[in-house]
Amino acid sequence: MSIYRHMNGRIEERASRSGRPLKIAQLAPLYESVPPKLYGGTERVVSYLTEALLARGHQVTLFASGDSTCRAPLHPGWPTALRLDGLDRLGPSYQLRMLSDVYERAADFDIIHSHLDYWSSPFSRLVSTPTISTMHGRLDLPELYPIYQYYRDVPVVSISDAQRCDLPELNWIGTVHHGLPANLLRFSPAPGRYLAFLGRICPEKRPDLAIEVARRVGVPLKLAAKVDNIDRAYFDGVIKPMLSPPDIEYIGEINENEKSEFLGGALALLFTIDWPEPFGLVMIESLACGTPVIARPCGSVHEIIRNGVTGFVTPAVDDLAACVLKAERLSRDDCRREFETRFTAETMACNYESLYCGLLAEGSLPGESFPDDRLRSAAAPPALSAAPK
Repeated sequence: MSIYRHMNGRIEERASRSGRPLKIAQLAPLYESVPPKLYGGTERVVSYLTEALLARGHQVTLFASGDSTCRAPLHPGWPTALRLDGLDRLGPSYQLRMLSDVYERAADFDIIHSHLDYWSSPFSRLVSTPTISTMHGRLDLPELYPIYQYYRDVPVVSISDAQRCDLPELNWIGTVHHGLPANLLRFSPAPGRYLAFLGRICPEKRPDLAIEVARRVGVPLKLAAKVDNIDRAYFDGVIKPMLSPPDIEYIGEINENEKSEFLGGALALLFTIDWPEPFGLVMIESLACGTPVIARPCGSVHEIIRNGVTGFVTPAVDDLAACVLKAERLSRDDCRREFETRFTAETMACNYESLYCGLLAEGSLPGESFPDDRLRSAAAPPALSAAPK
């Protein structure tokens, strides 16, 4: 059966892998709108995936905050995004009502796709409609292991192979890397004259290391990042004293429309994380702009960045600084080509579509094995000194 999609103003016929359009429920966290007004990784991915599935001819219903603007029919779980209303602490409680709404009408859907971590797991056992749960967060918190173990039969998807390391025994049915709309961010062919840090100001993202690297090489650094309430003390006590505009400049949160200029105008993106990053959306945003990434080898980094081609991956501050001096030699065309080949929203939607169809055809896919070499490649880098007090 053929379905249709719009591309650049024209209609293109395309065959669905399922043989028919699927009726899909997408469940997004209520913390941000879909897409987010400012920062919001998971909600942004849900937006891109929803739009790409619609373009592939599927019938998608979005369960999200009421201020979401995706093209799919919207069933609001709460009138507005919780974080910007100062209600983020109540997220789990408010999402329970949305989950009840979804699963009370589960028979209306072929697939329920949850982006709420383990919160949908108890509901999924009560209906015949299959649920697929994408794990967007870190899985290395031992206090949560009993919950994951109890629901280990639920089909789950990783956003990187490295994300599985702490819970390889779950019912992993696949890994799907995030993707962005191909024309979302502009390609910038010429390198800029500053370094970029984009994301959140928090201890595990180590913006202090990015500042140290920039100072060692004498290249200006711009930090475009949000500060959550839980990280306010870290920002005020650690990062703010290190700022010295214009050399080290904090510019706050930026929206989607500002990212092309911010990332495209940079010499390189500094991704100086010190935690098992499940994916790192900012890395592919940078590649989309043609800007190489200089990162520490934590979590998913080795899966996203090709060392010496689309960036550099190394653990030590001295080596990170040396890589800044080599960043201009890397091909920005290669960075953009890597994005177009591996990390578009169309590729992401196609991969999820395959998983949906596998669940529908087989009832449930067996968990995939997790090769030992992937476990080794995801090992943490040598420890650095603690963040300054």
